[in-house]
Amino acid sequence: MTNVSPMRRDAPPEVEELELDLLAEALFQRYGYDFRGHDRAILRRKLRGVLQQRSLRTLSALQGQVLHDPGAASAVLRALHVPPATMFDDPEEARLLRQASAACLHGAALPKVWLADCAGAEQAWTLAVLLAEQGLLARTELHCTVASDALLAEAQDASIPLERVAECQASYDHAGAGHGRLMDHFQVVGRRAVLLPQLRSRITWAQYNLVTDASFNEFNLIVCRRALPDFGPLLRQRVLQLFHASLAPFGVLALDRQFDESEALAAFYRPLLPLQPWYKRIA
Repeated sequence: MTNVSPMRRDAPPEVEELELDLLAEALFQRYGYDFRGHDRAILRRKLRGVLQQRSLRTLSALQGQVLHDPGAASAVLRALHVPPATMFDDPEEARLLRQASAACLHGAALPKVWLADCAGAEQAWTLAVLLAEQGLLARTELHCTVASDALLAEAQDASIPLERVAECQASYDHAGAGHGRLMDHFQVVGRRAVLLPQLRSRITWAQYNLVTDASFNEFNLIVCRRALPDFGPLLRQRVLQLFHASLAPFGVLALDRQFDESEALAAFYRPLLPLQPWYKRIA
């Protein structure tokens, strides 16, 4: 019997780089989603996970599936977009959101908040609960944008299985950002929990592309902590300029990391909270 050595799963670096370029171009040309300016190392890591899940050896093989199989394209897009959040899954973010919203929304006549590239319904619901408990939600517009129509449909139809309620309550308690029972903000429908209609009515969902779309409103608080790490330097600067054009004077911008002093936009902001990438616009 002849022994056959297994095929290499990884292409040479220069070939993989070319494959990555071609796959990103295919996603843009075929489906309109532009990942060409995303951080290369992060793209490779996420796509290698898709290769493993689909038992493929190369990005070229994955590209072939993406071009001809909507299911493969959906799997790739889901892997590359912001992973879905669960309620109060980031205790620090919840505490900072409570502080930031108190600082920038109380004085506004009709406060507007933008969760850019929102990590799904549960991230939006977390903020809605925080605002409701501060007495701010009834007069605040919460705009949540996601990158695809599929993510939009999921967010609009979302609910939580009752088996997860205890887990969500524990996260809520651990965050220390709220008080009382989390379920006071939900109604039970069958075996699932859904945010109360009066809270859901303050949330506007929309499909929006941070890479290509223009500013669409003026906001008092913009939060984009989960998507920004995926962006390469040029795309990051483009998105930060978009946020700057969309942020009201004295509004708050919540980022994934602190401004570099060499960044031109840094001069327009001062830290809202010590050692945190949360900034108040001052000019």
